[in-house]
Amino acid sequence: MADDLFYLSALELRQEYQRRSLSPVEVTRAVLERIDQVNPRLKAFITVTADLALKQAQRAEVAYATGHTTPPLLGIPISIKDVTPTKGIRTTRGSLLWKDWIPEEDAPVVERVLAAGAILLGKTNTPELGWKGDSTNRLIGSTQNPWKPGKTAGGSSGGAAAALAAGLGPLAQGTDGAGSVRIPASFCGVVGVKPSFGLVPYYPPSAVESLAHVGPMARTVADAALLLNVMAGPDPRDRNSLNATGIDYLASLEGSVAGLRALWVPRIGPLPVDPEVLRIVEDAVRLLADLGISVETAPQPLEDPYEVLEVIWSTAMAAAVHNRPPEDRALLDPGIVRLIDHAQRFSGVDLAVAYAERSAYADRLRRLTEPYDILLSPTTPVAAFEAGADHPGHIAGQPTTFLHWTPFTYPFNFTGQPAASVPCGFTADGLPVGLQIVGRWRDDLTVLRVARAFERAKPWHSYRPPLAA
Repeated sequence: MADDLFYLSALELRQEYQRRSLSPVEVTRAVLERIDQVNPRLKAFITVTADLALKQAQRAEVAYATGHTTPPLLGIPISIKDVTPTKGIRTTRGSLLWKDWIPEEDAPVVERVLAAGAILLGKTNTPELGWKGDSTNRLIGSTQNPWKPGKTAGGSSGGAAAALAAGLGPLAQGTDGAGSVRIPASFCGVVGVKPSFGLVPYYPPSAVESLAHVGPMARTVADAALLLNVMAGPDPRDRNSLNATGIDYLASLEGSVAGLRALWVPRIGPLPVDPEVLRIVEDAVRLLADLGISVETAPQPLEDPYEVLEVIWSTAMAAAVHNRPPEDRALLDPGIVRLIDHAQRFSGVDLAVAYAERSAYADRLRRLTEPYDILLSPTTPVAAFEAGADHPGHIAGQPTTFLHWTPFTYPFNFTGQPAASVPCGFTADGLPVGLQIVGRWRDDLTVLRVARAFERAKPWHSYRPPLAA
């Protein structure tokens, strides 16, 4: 079957199903065959649910044939990140400690996509407990970047992003506690949306609950908006979830962006940015200006809250495994062991102070950005680094450390503002670069509309990686 099939969007697939020119069974079989061929090298999926997917596809085919009113994702293949529980389906959290865990219930987001008719292809790779910006674990190894084997797909939703880029389904679910949707979206040249905090319910709670978001990932902004329509809305299991119902994110993509005000932020604190990445994103910002957006450059680098993140993140990872027996330590990723050991230096008072400073930082950032409709930045300060590495090692000649290397993403986990990464070009080595678009508090609609306007002007999503099936 032609490769074109694997790069049809969810909306295009839905149209083809309605016309009866393609069938859900035909598409699902083809995608599963492609997973069989590609995944041993790519390592995007930890678990493939082929039998379940075909059963769901058959039910979808009957529904289309009978002409009944169809739910929005009927017959559309999707993947779920392997930190997200799926009833009766192994959910490893990327860890040897949970390698045989079979959840007894679905997470709310899984319930919703299945009720909307989606076809579950399987569970995508993630680092242990989603702890870093590269998707490597001791279960299956490193997810490879479809654009260049040997390079990382990013993390922690790296398996999801790699699957999308490689044509292994048009939709994916990710989670984001410090950039885990946006980093892999940038590295793999796909769309990743971190919605407003609480817009999509997160249950069971993340180890970094107050920073954690669930979001849609796709190859196009319209598909991401379609999936957000299904994901969004309150759930009593997540006390932070928002009662933001009745919004059609897909329909709201249309409309001009002319007249919007944007703040361009090329730097965070003293942290380095790769010159090539910065040049590519600056070109993207100029294009948005050509579309009628008024762009002002921040007079100084944005404040970097890493010291606060370090306390919250490391203690959360330590808490996630604190009740495990001592012998389980040998089963953990060596990097997460170092992080847990690092957390031991912090006291309860340190953590309380960090949470207070997180709130103060969010308020300072709100005041700074209040005059603007959107904030623009690189998604990451560097293109994809080596697969299996915990961080890039160096950027523009300066050494990097764990998570501090991605300063454009984690500030907006502190604030809970909506943010999206869209592909905006490629380096000379053929690696994707992402533009981050950040909105005002709870203004997801403007983020998506600007992302869609940029995508239409520069359809980088139509490029395909040189990954032979």
